[in-house]
Amino acid sequence: MPTPRRKTPPLRLDDALFAIKPRKAVPHAFVLDALAGLAPRTNPMFGCLAVYVGEKIVLILRDKREDEDNGVWLATTEAHHASLRREFPHMRSIRVFGKPVTGWQVLPVDAPDFEPAALRACELIAAGDPRIGKVPKVRKRAGPAAKTPQREKAPQRVGRTRARS
Repeated sequence: MPTPRRKTPPLRLDDALFAIKPRKAVPHAFVLDALAGLAPRTNPMFGCLAVYVGEKIVLILRDKREDEDNGVWLATTEAHHASLRREFPHMRSIRVFGKPVTGWQVLPVDAPDFEPAALRACELIAAGDPRIGKVPKVRKRAGPAAKTPQREKAPQRVGRTRARS
């Protein structure tokens, strides 16, 4: 004889288990609007939003409680800092990594020309300016997929076998 099931009350949709976490607002969304013609893709990174165009990471959009490095981060190299600083006088190295100079430069949100500078950076990206953007290094995946494949066995000889006596 089957055991009777317990009667459990139906789950309510307002139950904490079913609560939907609201998405964070995209920081500085006007930047994505300006790059829309390039079909950018985004990825969360460092608690911020990384922006890719093609295979290059070009920007990171940051708006966190710690406001020191909030704004638009430009992916560049130290060799391009001086020429970019002529176009963006308020640009500086980010400080969050604790290094005095990094490849990442920020157009700070508290700069008086923040929005025009960010839009100018988008124009440079759209024009294919080589000073902005980096192709990320390929990282090795952890886990079973990262293991090197085993060496294939040598092909076995096909042919007659001698009869043993």
